[in-house]
Amino acid sequence: MYTVSIAYLNGQFMPAEQCKISALDRGFIFGDAIYELIPVYNGRGFAVHEHLERLSHNLAQVNIANPYPPEQWQQLIEQLIQKSAGGDQSIYVQVTRGVAERAHVVTKAIEPTVFAMAMPLNPVAESVIRQGIAAITATDIRWQRCDIKTTSLLANVLLRHRANQQAAEEAILIRNGLVTEGAAANVFVLVDNQLLTPPISHLILPGVTRGIIMKLAKEHGQIVAEQAIAKARLYAAQEIWLSSSSREILPVTRLDGKSVGTGKPGPVWKKFKHALNKFIHDLPASA
Repeated sequence: MYTVSIAYLNGQFMPAEQCKISALDRGFIFGDAIYELIPVYNGRGFAVHEHLERLSHNLAQVNIANPYPPEQWQQLIEQLIQKSAGGDQSIYVQVTRGVAERAHVVTKAIEPTVFAMAMPLNPVAESVIRQGIAAITATDIRWQRCDIKTTSLLANVLLRHRANQQAAEEAILIRNGLVTEGAAANVFVLVDNQLLTPPISHLILPGVTRGIIMKLAKEHGQIVAEQAIAKARLYAAQEIWLSSSSREILPVTRLDGKSVGTGKPGPVWKKFKHALNKFIHDLPASA
């Protein structure tokens, strides 16, 4: 059963079920909010600095004042880790513009709402490591600022639901004939032994795990490039990966009902899965 043990709301820690947020909070009314999800492995946060930098950047992009300095965010995350059940988990952080009368324009100063919670982080299933996952392609119906990690995720929800209805785990999105990203993941494609990923733009979230994979690729002598990927090239790929903070890197072995490469997780994915596992294992206590 999926459970959330401990949460934080506007300065107080409490059981998650006791959190009460106004129905007039703009995060509830408009999805006027920014969020981050930070994995925690054996009590150690994964790329916390990078996640907090992205949170700060995205808050600035939507003109919400960052309520805490980096040290306070770091302390909050460490407290949630300590107060939760322990083990592998994820820390969800959300900042909304705050509570105000329902109107598109806020005409007076309001305090942001800060909510955070510790959740279990489920390991990647052994069946996925052995067999990979299925994905579909779908038209990218999202708005024009996908680089902002906002809670307004209705299009992503609909796209993931469509994938689920077709017995697939993810939808790989296509806009103007080019791959953007997954509904909830960045995309990597191995073509002619080159590892390609779409270049960052306003249509693509700059994923923290994506950046770490690119760094590991350079360290391991793998040719990696940010490059536009046409749909036809996606279908011709030797390997396709999805990367995200909560799911690390997943191998796509079936796309639109057809095998990718051999139809099994490929050797380059296995190499990078091992490298990422080592990177996680070697995390310093305050990473």
